[in-house]
Amino acid sequence: MSTTLPRFVAAGEALTDIIRTGEDTWVTKTGGATWNVARVMAKLGVPSAFAGAVSRDIFGQALRQATEDAQLDMRFLQQPDKSPLLAIVHETQPPKYFFIGDDSADLHFDPSLLPTGWEGAVEWVHFCGVSLARQPLAGKLVALAEKLKAAGVKISYDPNFRVLMDEHYDPILNAMTRLADIVKVSDEDLAGLFRTHDIDTAFDTLRSWNPNAAFLYTRGEEGASIHIGEQSWSAKPPKIEVIDSVGAGDASIGGFLYSLMYHTDHTWAEHLRYSVAAGAGACLSAGAKPPSVEQIEALYQQTTAL
Repeated sequence: MSTTLPRFVAAGEALTDIIRTGEDTWVTKTGGATWNVARVMAKLGVPSAFAGAVSRDIFGQALRQATEDAQLDMRFLQQPDKSPLLAIVHETQPPKYFFIGDDSADLHFDPSLLPTGWEGAVEWVHFCGVSLARQPLAGKLVALAEKLKAAGVKISYDPNFRVLMDEHYDPILNAMTRLADIVKVSDEDLAGLFRTHDIDTAFDTLRSWNPNAAFLYTRGEEGASIHIGEQSWSAKPPKIEVIDSVGAGDASIGGFLYSLMYHTDHTWAEHLRYSVAAGAGACLSAGAKPPSVEQIEALYQQTTAL
């Protein structure tokens, strides 16, 4: 393993999805929004790590192996002797699910055990997913984000709404939005997070908490937009045959951050097109399979600025 510290770290949860496929049949899949974003960045060739904790049992070992296979920095993965975090998906259309994870491994993540000096090497740290809705992990992550922000590290944040995010999540949403340099949010996220059908007002409220941040607003097949202060840019995805949209949101923020890191000469409109192309690339394969740079750049040429 390389001794070089990563340029990108995603801190939060990795979990196991247990998905019902028939009356008495289930399949398991490695997952977790935070973990998926780390895999996206590694697939694009960015020295990356997933900072979080998984169990030592069969579920945790599968996540560990998949983390290693993704070429993520293994020094950031912790394995306390605790139970796994499981997402039980008992219906898929539309998704219905619940989480099992009382006192599970993810909650025992300890930022103080991360490699010495990593904060001075990292450029972007990403926070997202159910990790920020599960205490005491959420408090640890917010404190970590505050420490990194004070040290000049750039923060990206995707609330990625899930059923755990009720009114108790509101202070976390506010705090993380205020800390972030980039906030990625979808129309579905806004409806769930603000418990409203007035999506435009919800988005305006979110933006008011941090007028200096860039807000990446995704709307599925309709495309996406980037909003910074009074300025905004929009893009429409290329026409593709969607195989599976799972992981598209994680790929879109990954593509956006990759473009910011490696295409420093791009305009905001071009960064947005790269993000949209990355999201489209994730839809070309079943499961949360990260797209390659080659796939994204081919789709980028077909992505339309509006």
